[in-house]
Amino acid sequence: MRVAILGGTGKFGRALATRLAEAGDEIVIGSREEGRAREIAAQLGVRGERNDAVGDVELVVLAVEAGAAVDTVRSLHLDAPLLSAAAEVEFDSGVARPPAQARSLAERIEEAVDVPVAAGLHSLAALKLAKSAPNEDVFVCGNDGEVKALALELAAKVVKGRAIDAGPLESARALEAMTAVLLNVNRDHKTHAGLRVTGIG
Repeated sequence: MRVAILGGTGKFGRALATRLAEAGDEIVIGSREEGRAREIAAQLGVRGERNDAVGDVELVVLAVEAGAAVDTVRSLHLDAPLLSAAAEVEFDSGVARPPAQARSLAERIEEAVDVPVAAGLHSLAALKLAKSAPNEDVFVCGNDGEVKALALELAAKVVKGRAIDAGPLESARALEAMTAVLLNVNRDHKTHAGLRVTGIG
C-alpha cells in the first residue's frame, strides 16, 4: 500500500512509519518543514516531503497534534482518503479528560475535506509501536466501506492482535475519548496500556 503520514516526524508518525515500512508498504512522511521531513525519513528508510507534496498515495494518515488537525487538512488539497488518528484530550490537575465537544475530531475533519474519512489507531502508544507491533487489538470506524477496509488493512499490519471494525464514523467519539482513559491508566500504573477484546474470533 502507498501511504502518506502527515505529522510523520512526530513520535506516533515515526513509529507508524517504521511498522508499515517493515510490513513492505511504500511510505512517505509529511511535515510542515521539508528539511525536517527528509531528515527523519532518511533515518527511517522512507521518503519525506512537505505535507502538501506527499504525492500519489492510496491512504493518508493524519497523525498531527489534535489542535492542528483541522487547520492542516484545510490547508491541503487531498486526493486520497484520510485516516484520522488524532484525539483531543484536555488536562486538569494532571487528569486526562475528553473534551466537552459533542462531535469527534474525525467528524469535524470530515466536514473540512472533500475525501472520505475513517478514524482509528487511537489506542496505540507511540513508545510501544516504535519498538515492535504491540500484542493488542486496534479499532477503526468510518462511513465509507472501501475506505474503512483500507484503514483496517493498514491497522492489521501494525499490531499482533486484530484490527476491529468499530462501526460508523460517529464511533470515533468513543475511540477518541478512550485515549484519555488510557492516559489516566498509564499515569496511575506507570505503563503503556493497550486494549484487547474478548469473545470474538
